[in-house]
Amino acid sequence: MKLSRKKKLLFALLTMAIVMTGGLVLMLAADLVLHHRAERSAGLNRWGYRGPVIGRRAPGETRIAMLGGSTAFGYGVKWDESIVALMEQRLMQSHPERKWSAVNLGYNTEGAYAFVDNLRDFAFLDYDVVILYEGYNDLPGDADPNYVTMRQQSPVFRTTGYFPILPLWLKEKAMALRSGDVNNAYEANLDPSKKTVFRPSMAARASASALDVAEAMTSALERQLEGIAARDHVVIGSRPATAGCPAPWSDYCESQRRAIQFALDTGKRVLVVSQPHPSAERSKERHTDQQQALTDMLARLFGQSPRVGYFAVGTRVSLTDPDLCFDGMHLSVDGNRIVADALIEPLIQLVSKS
Repeated sequence: MKLSRKKKLLFALLTMAIVMTGGLVLMLAADLVLHHRAERSAGLNRWGYRGPVIGRRAPGETRIAMLGGSTAFGYGVKWDESIVALMEQRLMQSHPERKWSAVNLGYNTEGAYAFVDNLRDFAFLDYDVVILYEGYNDLPGDADPNYVTMRQQSPVFRTTGYFPILPLWLKEKAMALRSGDVNNAYEANLDPSKKTVFRPSMAARASASALDVAEAMTSALERQLEGIAARDHVVIGSRPATAGCPAPWSDYCESQRRAIQFALDTGKRVLVVSQPHPSAERSKERHTDQQQALTDMLARLFGQSPRVGYFAVGTRVSLTDPDLCFDGMHLSVDGNRIVADALIEPLIQLVSKS
């Protein structure tokens, strides 16, 4: 039986739809497998935060959300060795009269500017208390403000709340095949003078090219969603700041102020935490100056609010102690445990206030 031109076109369109749907299903399945493998180690779960997916907040449960950069994320340790996870364990042990849960919303390279976007995007977690834990990634100050929002770069995440990691995994696998090591590849991109000479085999080059094609296909879906997922971002320096901090900390303070006010407006409590003092003298001076500007702003704008607290880790952890810090910034399990233990009392005081 000969098909008409219209039926041929419909058949072709139906076939393409089936192929595309099948491809998307396979990519989603692969992405979910990767999430399952990664969420208990170094990666993020399918909703874009670190650790296993948590359920709805139970009646009487106090849920804490911690935001920040790689030190909040727990770079270099497993998910259950981060400050957030250790803090949850300690709260359950020392204050069993309450139900506790804590969620890790940290992400590498993010600074205070990312706080509001993350508080908004993860509002479905129904957290009660917000911990804002970031200053290192904002040390460049107003001269080079940190406007990084990592998860929000994904149109899929902005549209659906699902955070895909398959494109990144494919990209890094291809980089590793070409460079011998993914860390070498990233370092070479940042500084070509440090590029390691590596000659991959023909099979490795072919595999890398195939991964490039697969990565391009998975990324194409995200590009199709760009228009749907468009979001207006507030560039701090483009509008009058009300935090009132002097240069070079006006952007940083304004980002903190916006996050605190957003949390308060949505009925949350906020604990602003200053990270351990950096070991390098110049960085320590800037960090001290930055945090002084922050505490002045907190006292001026939120000093009368019982729902806002401040705590400085300060010298409780030495970043020069190799048992507590492995690279001058990121803490070991023991270092994270010291910070987690130090946060218990200020948290209890904050949640106990009327």
